[in-house]
Amino acid sequence: MKKQLYLFIIVCLTVISGIYSIPVKGQTKSTTPQVHTLMQGYLGEKIDLCITERIKTQDIQHLIEPFQTRKETRLWQTEFWGKWILSAIAAYEYNRDPELFKIIQKAAGDLIATQTPDGYIGNYTLETQLNHWNIWGCKYTLLGLQAYYDISKDVKALEAAKKLGDYVITLVGPGKNDIVKTGNYRGMPSSSILEPIVLLYNHTGKKEYLDFAKHIVSRWETADGPKLISKGLEGVPVAERFPNPPSWWSWENGQKAYEMMSCYDGLLELYKITNNPVYLAVVDKVAQEIIQSEINLAGSGTAFECFYHGADRQTEPTYHTMETCVTFTWMKLCNQLLQLTHNSIYADQIEKSAYNALIASMKFDGSQIAKYSPLEGRRQEGEEQCGMHINCCNANGPRAFALLPKVAVQSSQSQIFVNLYSQSSTEVELGPKNRITLIQNTKYPVTGDIEIAIKTDKPVSCTVALRIPLWSKNTSVLVNGTKVEGIVAGSYLEINHLWSANDKVKMQLDMQAHVTELNGYQAIVRGPVLFARDSRFSDGYVDEAAIIQEKNQVVEMKPSDKKPENVWMSFTAPLVLGTDLEGEFAKPVQVNFCDFGSAGNTWQPSSRYRVWIKKTLHVMKVPYTKY
Repeated sequence: MKKQLYLFIIVCLTVISGIYSIPVKGQTKSTTPQVHTLMQGYLGEKIDLCITERIKTQDIQHLIEPFQTRKETRLWQTEFWGKWILSAIAAYEYNRDPELFKIIQKAAGDLIATQTPDGYIGNYTLETQLNHWNIWGCKYTLLGLQAYYDISKDVKALEAAKKLGDYVITLVGPGKNDIVKTGNYRGMPSSSILEPIVLLYNHTGKKEYLDFAKHIVSRWETADGPKLISKGLEGVPVAERFPNPPSWWSWENGQKAYEMMSCYDGLLELYKITNNPVYLAVVDKVAQEIIQSEINLAGSGTAFECFYHGADRQTEPTYHTMETCVTFTWMKLCNQLLQLTHNSIYADQIEKSAYNALIASMKFDGSQIAKYSPLEGRRQEGEEQCGMHINCCNANGPRAFALLPKVAVQSSQSQIFVNLYSQSSTEVELGPKNRITLIQNTKYPVTGDIEIAIKTDKPVSCTVALRIPLWSKNTSVLVNGTKVEGIVAGSYLEINHLWSANDKVKMQLDMQAHVTELNGYQAIVRGPVLFARDSRFSDGYVDEAAIIQEKNQVVEMKPSDKKPENVWMSFTAPLVLGTDLEGEFAKPVQVNFCDFGSAGNTWQPSSRYRVWIKKTLHVMKVPYTKY
């Protein structure tokens, strides 16, 4: 009872402070050094491939056609333009491709031309604009228009966003319709418009937008709301927020992962304005719970797009698991928390998602992004949605690839955070007359050797914080040949130094492969990379039971002399196969594994893969226990 009273008081204070809090002056303007990273190596190749073959080849007019009619009543066609243009803009910020800018410019202009005098940009009929995905679609349009304004300074884009924002406020808000009763999933899709509404306040300073943002948050804790703050503070698992609904695709379902995380993403944007500590605390707590209960070895999760205690159940064959929209939204949320907390665990999570779930989702030629990337089975295209030649993940997945350069190296005043290790070059503008360049030379994570050459226009004293991954238990770091002490896995190693031209940092990460056991299954992880058996190696039945030979959870992996087409990494590991221990079957054999991102990436039914290997029962070593 005391706990419930405590939570009630916290929630009340949260809502009240949200209503009456004063924006923090200067909070909306960046005071941190400008950073630009150009990625090469394997990640850089995948980013470039996604931009060239997925983003730039999109038929934009096909995405705009739904906005030119007003006949829709229940589907989500209008999210596709916003998702695509956000990926295109992030790609342009990365490579400054003038051809891509022209594509973006036309896409924005053609969409703005569909806006009617009342401010609406969308395709729902007037009578159904409170139903299903209309406000959700407005969210993506608002995000896209404002992102375009940021790179172009085209006032027409900002004016269109303001008019659309004003129109949405005429639909839902104080004294109007309740936002948490609109659409599906306890109003979470509609409520996720919180993010672009806060950004509208940042762009305009118009108090009505900030008031509306606070209003949205206040509705979460009402009787019909999704209880995103109270249940988060209480530590209710995200898979247990509400009872399983009688109809999965309905308003009653409160476990929808993508939309829930989108709301929390918006709450962090509001935190940046109000400085309300409860907002950051609840999102941080929820994210830690998601890591523990939902994120699998590939860095993603969910089934049928909902949380389901996926970490514990990841060995089970599961329908519709690891939706790419979920993967990206998880990475985006982790990046927000990384920038606000500087907790390196969030960078670990982004890296795990990137090298596994994300890369696995993209077809080898870059033309498609899969909707689902299960831990066993085969890769394939997602279905076309809403009567269009696209689906949510084909539109949204490229945003995750374009996010990686922004995660790689980040800065905060006089501190530079190195979050991702990859062949790359990063320029950090410390001031109008000084710049520091970090050049990474590495084949990581094929090996654990990383060299960072640091160059400056003139000597500069600042802190370079190197992420020490949680899995790297034995790490060495040298600065100009001198060993650095005090290295702790799962944290940043802060090196405060007077940096000048020709300084070098050398790192050696612990790349021992480890065996993870769960529910009578085994899987192999080496560094941040998950491994899988693949039928293309033609070395046995990938679903066969086996025992991976390990000592203290460490397995000796050796480079394989086999590497099927479009496979990045291939190693062998010693396994005792099958259920026969007679003769030759009793001896371990070297079985081929490839990185999960490459596994099954022919997108052909004949190409089958598996992460979790069923562990053969050995009753001499595992005595019977009555359950």
